Amino acid sequence: MSDKESLWKRCRQMEAQENFGEAFKCALYLQRMNPNDEEVIETLRRLNEKIQKLSQEANSTENRMKKTLQYLKDETEDDDKRIGAANNLIALVRENSGRQLFIEQKGFDLLVSLLKNNKVLYDIRLALVRVLTQIIDSSIELAKLVYSNIGIDFLIDIMSQQKNDEFLIASQSAIQSLLTQFSGFSAKDNQKIDQERAKKYEQQIDTIMASLLQRINQRTMTAKCRDCLLELLMVNIDPDAIDWGKKLIKGDGLSKLLEVASELVEIRYESSMPITVDTRTHVALVLEKIYICMNCDKSRDEFRTKTMEFLNDHLRGPDIESKVRATAAITALLNGPIDAGNHCLSQAGIVEMMLAMANSGDVVQQCVAAEALIAATVKKDKSETIAREGMGILKALFRSDNPKIKVRALVGLCKLGSVGGTDASTRVISDESTMELYKACCDLLKIGDNSTDHNQNKSEDIRKWAAEGIAYLSLNADVKEALCKDPKPLEQLIELGKSGELSCLFGVITTFVNLTNSYEKQEVIPEMIELAKFAKQHVPEEHALDAKQYVDVRCKVLAEHHVTSALVALSKTQAKTSREMICRVFNAICEHVNLRGYVVQEGGVRVLIRLALENNTLTGKRLAAQAMARIAITNDPSLVFPGQRVIEVVGPIMELLHPECSALQNFEALMALTNLAQMSVQLRSRIIKDGGFSRIEQYLYEDHQMLKRSAAQCIANLILADSVVKLFEGDNDRIKYFVILCGDEDLDTASAAAGALAMLTSISKKSCQKILDSKDWQQYLMQLISSKYPELQHRGVVIVHNMISSNGDCARKIIECPILECLMAITQPGIIETTDTVKEIAKASLKRAEQLKLIKHVEDMKIQQEDSEDLEREI
Repeated sequence: MSDKESLWKRCRQMEAQENFGEAFKCALYLQRMNPNDEEVIETLRRLNEKIQKLSQEANSTENRMKKTLQYLKDETEDDDKRIGAANNLIALVRENSGRQLFIEQKGFDLLVSLLKNNKVLYDIRLALVRVLTQIIDSSIELAKLVYSNIGIDFLIDIMSQQKNDEFLIASQSAIQSLLTQFSGFSAKDNQKIDQERAKKYEQQIDTIMASLLQRINQRTMTAKCRDCLLELLMVNIDPDAIDWGKKLIKGDGLSKLLEVASELVEIRYESSMPITVDTRTHVALVLEKIYICMNCDKSRDEFRTKTMEFLNDHLRGPDIESKVRATAAITALLNGPIDAGNHCLSQAGIVEMMLAMANSGDVVQQCVAAEALIAATVKKDKSETIAREGMGILKALFRSDNPKIKVRALVGLCKLGSVGGTDASTRVISDESTMELYKACCDLLKIGDNSTDHNQNKSEDIRKWAAEGIAYLSLNADVKEALCKDPKPLEQLIELGKSGELSCLFGVITTFVNLTNSYEKQEVIPEMIELAKFAKQHVPEEHALDAKQYVDVRCKVLAEHHVTSALVALSKTQAKTSREMICRVFNAICEHVNLRGYVVQEGGVRVLIRLALENNTLTGKRLAAQAMARIAITNDPSLVFPGQRVIEVVGPIMELLHPECSALQNFEALMALTNLAQMSVQLRSRIIKDGGFSRIEQYLYEDHQMLKRSAAQCIANLILADSVVKLFEGDNDRIKYFVILCGDEDLDTASAAAGALAMLTSISKKSCQKILDSKDWQQYLMQLISSKYPELQHRGVVIVHNMISSNGDCARKIIECPILECLMAITQPGIIETTDTVKEIAKASLKRAEQLKLIKHVEDMKIQQEDSEDLEREI
């Protein structure tokens, strides 16, 4: 048998077995033997079509979905392939067709069985939870399908089986996605609740929230999972979110939360549930948000009544554990809804019980009582009993050999000592005593630097309390200076902040706010000071070390010690007040041009965007926006806000163009928008789409010169947008006003206005005509083209050139006025003050006028004169 026959036979066999690749290779060999063989050519064509069809089928969504699910079902398959299939499924369900195929091929059943099976690889289960979130996020219909087919209890169950943070966050996102779909509320996307949708799906929302609440006090729940559930409650229970506080009060939800609040990390009883160092902070925040939902006296009374029922049940118990738990719960209330906490303190015997516990000699009771005394000491006059007896007890506890008791007593003393705040003339304790307390806090802050894993938790707790003590003391300017001059305690505070532990947030962030003097200050009017003195009222005095030059140095020290890293780590808190404080420190650092680089390098920009958009107070959002504006002024926005991030910053910065914002915030926002507007068409469109032009334009009419200047500069950059050009072409006096601004005494304002007109007249003939409608247009154009400032002169000749080039009418009016003489003078070779560029534009203007036959060249005039003379002689 010849080679040709053998190849034909193999080709047909391979094609029959649907091995089209091998068949195609055989046909290629046959073609080389006989390139013109029609049968071979037809075979190649047919095989190629079959191969293409198979390739399309293999790459189709349906086929990919089948293979992916098959890999996941097959437990004998290679682990890497199954993990890859699970991750591929995330991409597949992003498409509408993929989600439909997933449902049709019973993907939910497979997903549930795999998530239930603890033997399935962790990476597969993590990917499947993300698949679930992707499906929920796609539509309300699929969210309902997940809710009915899988259910909230199943999601909480799989959360409770894991300790890995990544898995917990993924499961938490799935539950939050369900709540977002049913309510429309999303803190992440800054979406407010859709009241109509929330009403429609009220039953689903109530079931989810009730399930979260039901599980928070289960002993079998892991500590981290409990924190995740509390975070979900914290975000959604808020009045600005689902506003579920009143419904929670109707059941036993409050007692469940107080039960968690009564737990202590350091003390484990037989009935204790596992908690983290952040759990009690989370509970305090949830309790505070519930209390905010109580918007009338009746509902607040109900909150307080149920709180006292819980406490009384514990206080009636004969054992010490019940009293410890009751005191711990009161501390949580004082750290959250303080009015409810103070109500508890006002009940007969409560404060006396706490003082007795502090005097008991038992370490557990002393620690808990000291914490309660610290929380209760809001101001010296808040509780007479604590102010009278608390100081003596705290001093006695401070002498304890146990560092846990010592540090808590120390914080109490620091808090009582800081009652005067920043007022240098009001000191409860002497400056010497304050510095002694500060040194004691620094000594306790050092504990843990060289600690072993065995006592790490103990040392972290002591350092947290030491940081809180410094926070109170740092209201004193002497302490601020001492802290910045001794880098070791400052570094320890920053490292504590970098840990991201929310339990240390108050101490660390409050200290940073005090060091930067970024706390809210009341404007002091000199006349009011004189009036207060006349009325013999106390007038607060600022410490000499709180002067600006000292604050600037402290900001520099903080930035150089990488405080931004700590701020980034602590920004995960959901407490709006804390987020505002973080914004205050960021803004104080960004006030200094040479320190903004530290914020950019250490990831501060990404956090600032979130702080400006999500879950923050109005003041906090504005401070975050101001910090971003300051960064955008002195840095290339395309570098510091890469990709889509640069679009996200426009909205927050625009919010600073508000009458309630300070003139400095208005000015910095305008400067930042000026930089952003010159970057791209998309950014200019975004600014205009958000109503930016009208907001910016209002500052053109301000008396404040810097606001007027920055507004003019911003509009000059926005003129590149077609919609802005149409606004100037409309039936209004915008161009007339810009002509007037060209004569402004401020050089930068005049330059910006002239630059705007130069760009406008280059693209709009109608704008050229509208300049002529201005009353004193000749005067202002003459000022520009004869200016001693090269930038003004350049803009002036460009405007004139554009007007001459636009149409004959404009050109005629320019030539008929003294501007022509100025243009001719500029082109003279002896004028050394004028740049070559300006001369060339002036020459081009004259040439255009010559082309329009409005003027004649000197040589042409000579020739015409000579011709005339010759004609006269001939006659």
